[in-house]
Amino acid sequence: MKWCNGCVLFVVCSHKCYFLFRKRSMGTDFVQHFSETSSESEDDEEPKWFLERKKDLAPEFLHIQKLVRILKAGDQMATVLVIVALLDLDWTNETFQLALQDTGGLQILVNLLDTGEERCMTGSLKLLRELCQSVQMRQTVVDLGGLQHMVMILDSGVQQLKALAAVAIANAAQFRRARRTVRKHNGIKKLVKMLSCVSNSASLKEDQEKDGEVAYYGVLALWSLSKSSKNKKEIYKAGGIPLLGRLLRSPNGNMLIPVMGILQECASEENCQAVIQTEDLVKDFVRNLHKNNDELQTYCANSIFKCAADKQTCDLVRKLKGLQPLISLLSKRGNKKLLAAVTGAIWKCSASTENVAIFQEYNTQEVLVALLAAYQPDDVLVNVAGALGEFVQMPVNRAAIVKGQGMKLLINLLNDPNQVLLVNVTKVVGACATDEGSVAVIEEFDGVRLVWSLLKVPNEDVQASAAWALSSCINNAKDAAEIVKSLISGLYAIIDLLNSPNNTVLASVCAVISAIAKDKENLGALSSMGLVPSLARLADTADDQLRRYLAEAIGRCCNFDPNIAAFGEAGVIVPLVTYLKQSEDISVHHYAAMALSELSWDPKNLVTMHKAGVVKPMTTFMASDDEELQMFAAKCVEHIRLLAS
Repeated sequence: MKWCNGCVLFVVCSHKCYFLFRKRSMGTDFVQHFSETSSESEDDEEPKWFLERKKDLAPEFLHIQKLVRILKAGDQMATVLVIVALLDLDWTNETFQLALQDTGGLQILVNLLDTGEERCMTGSLKLLRELCQSVQMRQTVVDLGGLQHMVMILDSGVQQLKALAAVAIANAAQFRRARRTVRKHNGIKKLVKMLSCVSNSASLKEDQEKDGEVAYYGVLALWSLSKSSKNKKEIYKAGGIPLLGRLLRSPNGNMLIPVMGILQECASEENCQAVIQTEDLVKDFVRNLHKNNDELQTYCANSIFKCAADKQTCDLVRKLKGLQPLISLLSKRGNKKLLAAVTGAIWKCSASTENVAIFQEYNTQEVLVALLAAYQPDDVLVNVAGALGEFVQMPVNRAAIVKGQGMKLLINLLNDPNQVLLVNVTKVVGACATDEGSVAVIEEFDGVRLVWSLLKVPNEDVQASAAWALSSCINNAKDAAEIVKSLISGLYAIIDLLNSPNNTVLASVCAVISAIAKDKENLGALSSMGLVPSLARLADTADDQLRRYLAEAIGRCCNFDPNIAAFGEAGVIVPLVTYLKQSEDISVHHYAAMALSELSWDPKNLVTMHKAGVVKPMTTFMASDDEELQMFAAKCVEHIRLLAS
C-alpha cells in the first residue's frame, strides 16, 4: 500500500488493481476500479499466441499485462499510478522485460515522452532509464524512436527532466546505432551545453546541487557517446573539451571518473590533443595519477599515452614529475587495464632521451623485461616492447637487454600473431643487432630466421620493420654470408617485396639487399632471380628515403660485374644523376655518387652519364666535407676524362 501526492491510495495485488482517490472539489470520494474485466475494447483482447501460452506464463507476466491494460485505458492520474507501481518492480527480471515489450507497454512509455505532461514524462524516463540497462530493451527503445524524444527533452526548462533524459541516453547509447542516432538529432551539442550550467559560487547551494546534477548526467551521456570517433569530433566542435577541463577541477569527486573517461577517449583525436595542451589539462592528468583509484589512474595514464606522442607533452609530463607515479603503478600487475595504460604512457614518454634517463634511474627497463616473462595480454606486451624499442636507442640499454634474459623473451614473441607487437619487437631486435656481439645472441635463439620469416607476413609495417632488423643482423654478423646461405630460400621473399607499393618497405628491402651484396656468391644468387630489373623499376621516385637505400643497393650490387652493364641497360643512370640535382638530402648525394662511380667502369654508362649532365654536380661534390663523397665524385669524373681522351 502506498500514498501518492498525499491524496491517492494505491493498492495492487496479483489478481486486481484498485485506484482510490478523492476529488476535493466535490467533497466526496470516488472509487475507480480497474480489473481484468474493466475494459472490453478490442485493444484489450488477448492475442491468440498469448492465449496458447497463458497456462505456461509466470504470474509476473500476467501482473505486467494487467498494469499495461490500465496504462492504456487510464487517464493521467491512472497513468502516474501505474508508473509508480512499475518502478517498484525488479527490471533485471527478463520475464518483466518480455512482458512489458510483448504487451505494448514499452511503446506507451516512449509515447509518454511526447505528452508534455511533466509527471508522466518523469515517470516514463525513470522507467526507461532502468530498462535501457538491458541490451534487448535498449535496442527496442531505439527502434521505437525513444532516443529522438529523449534528445528533444534535453531542451526542456525543467532540470529534473533534462537530467533524467541524459542518464537514459547514457544507458541507451551503448551500441553504434544508438550513438549515431543521438548525433544525427543534435544531441551532442545539447549535452555539451548542459556541462556549462554549473552555477557559480554566488548561487544558492540548492541551485548549485541541481546544476551539478544536470552536468553530471550530461557527462555520463557524453561518456557513452564518446566511444564513436565521429562523436569525439562533435564533442570537440561543440566546445566540450574546455568545459570538461573545468569539471575536472570541480570539487565534486563524482565528476572525476566520467570526465576523465571522456577525455581519454577524445585524446586520440589530434584536434582534441591541441585543446588539451592549450587548456593545460596534462597537469590535471598527472595530479590525478596520485589518487588511489585504479579506474581514475587508468584513464589518466591512457590520456597521457595518447597525448605524449607529441614532443611538447612528452617533456611536460617529465617537468610535472609525472614519470615517477607511472613507474610506481607498474607494480599493479593484477589490473591489466591499468597496466596497459601505464606501459603505453611509458612507451610514448620514452621518445625523449631525458625521460629515458629518468626511467634508468628507477630501473624501469628491468621491470619492463620482467613483464615479458610474466603472462600478460597483448596490449601490455605491445607497449612494453615499444618502450624497450626506445630504451635500446642508448648503447648501455642494448647491452643490458642482450646480457640478461630480455633478448630471449623478445625473440620468443616473434612467433606471436599480433602484428603491432611484431613491429615493436623487431624494432628492438634491429636496434640491438647494431652491436656485433648481440647478433650472436640473436642467432643463438634463432632470431635471424624468425625475423626473416616475417617478410612473408602480409602487413607492410611488419615487413618494413622486419627488413630493417634483418639488414642490421646481416651487416653486423661475423659470419653473415653463411647466415644468408643457410636461409637461401628466403631470397625469393626479398625479390617479391621489391613489388611492394609501400616506399618504406621498398627502402628497407633495399637495405637488406645492400647487406647481402657484400658477399659475391649470395649477390650472384640474388642477381639470377631478376634483381637488376626489379631495382631499376624503382629508380623513378621522388622519395628521398627510397632514393638513399636504392642508390646504395645499386652501388653494392655492382660488386657482381655483369650487373654494371645490366643496370645501364635497365635505365638507372639518368634517375641517379637526377638525384644529385634535385635532392637536398646529403645521404642521397653520397650513395647516388657511390652508385654512379661503380657504374662508371662501363664505357656505355659513361656516355649516358655525360649526356645526363653528371659532371657539374660531381665537380661540386669534389669539394665536399664528406671524404667518401669526394672520392666517388673524383673517380666518376676521372673515368669520364679518360674516355674523352
